[in-house]
Amino acid sequence: MDHLYTEHTPFWLFRYRSLERTIRDLRGGRPLGNVLSTPDSPVLSPASLSPHPVTLTEKLGKEDPEEQTSLQRNKNRSVTNRLLWRPPQQGPRFTKSDLSLLQLIKAGKEGVFYKARMIRGTCKGHGMFTCKITKEGVTPKRMEMEVSIMRKLVHHKNVLQLLDWNTTEEPYVLIMEFVSNGTLRSFLQTHRDKLTSDPELQSLLTIASYHIALAMEHLRSKMVVHCDLALRNIMVSRFPWEVKVSEFGLARDLTRMKSRRSSRRKNPRERVPLRWYPPEYFRINYYSFKGDVWAFGIVLWEIQTFGTLPYHDLETPEAVVYHICAGHKNKDPEGCRPEILQIMRDCWMEPYTSRPSFSDIVRILEDIMENDSVSHLPLLLLLCSACCSTEWK
Repeated sequence: MDHLYTEHTPFWLFRYRSLERTIRDLRGGRPLGNVLSTPDSPVLSPASLSPHPVTLTEKLGKEDPEEQTSLQRNKNRSVTNRLLWRPPQQGPRFTKSDLSLLQLIKAGKEGVFYKARMIRGTCKGHGMFTCKITKEGVTPKRMEMEVSIMRKLVHHKNVLQLLDWNTTEEPYVLIMEFVSNGTLRSFLQTHRDKLTSDPELQSLLTIASYHIALAMEHLRSKMVVHCDLALRNIMVSRFPWEVKVSEFGLARDLTRMKSRRSSRRKNPRERVPLRWYPPEYFRINYYSFKGDVWAFGIVLWEIQTFGTLPYHDLETPEAVVYHICAGHKNKDPEGCRPEILQIMRDCWMEPYTSRPSFSDIVRILEDIMENDSVSHLPLLLLLCSACCSTEWK
């Protein structure tokens, strides 16, 4: 028995010391006392005892500062790479060469509108559409802003809807829904004789004006200032019920601007449509929603005069600006109903804060159309009665 104990003593002593070290590590480096101490055990000085367990970060810092710096550098580089990463820019889905331009709709200072179709296939199911091809000098940033605004104004029947776009390769192209009758200005000029002989002319013009006001009310609700509201920028799909506001090249999204004060260029007279701009723009370089209201009054005047150029007797930009700032207005259109004439005057009031909102204008036009429907009710009943009696015979 003594022989067995003596033979296995080193083995048990080794196991005992290993167990002692394990327990000491689990307790955070504190010794177990003299009971577990042996001559071969490491001596722990007070300085080597830690009041709390050593963390991995501290251990890395103590053992290898070079390694810690390298790890931290790699981590920072990884975060920076993630922040600077951008998805690869895709090529345009189509270019001008993919389009078949069928008919010119209108030519503006910055772009040309066409009736068009794809040479192969369709554009999101649309065989025929309206496209705008920009001229030289239009920046990608400007086009991206126009696309952003048009996408913000979706789902309104009186705003020309955007279908697709190419803002990565010149010439830049916007594809919009198809309109069968071009601009409202060209439509009124073409059909002037037929319209003037219609006894319901003023009712028809009021309905068209109402739908334009609805579109502008929608822009106001989205905090978008059009800055280029004119009869040439109103498209006609079906007169007078389907007229659509278009051309957002000068439009501004006020939710993305630090200041609502308009940006003046070195030569603003070449930049903006002077004949549709309010006097406060020329006096204090300010254009707001009330500026669009002023322009709407000009549009009403254009409608009543079948697309006549505002201030048509003034030829130079200087004369136009002086005329507007002096408080002169366009002459009252012949045959214009008094209610519409009053809306024009309200739109041209000064100061600009006294002008009505587009919501006010919509309500006024709704009242006018309601009165028209009531006054025409006896005629409608008579026609209905005649049709019914003829059918029964």
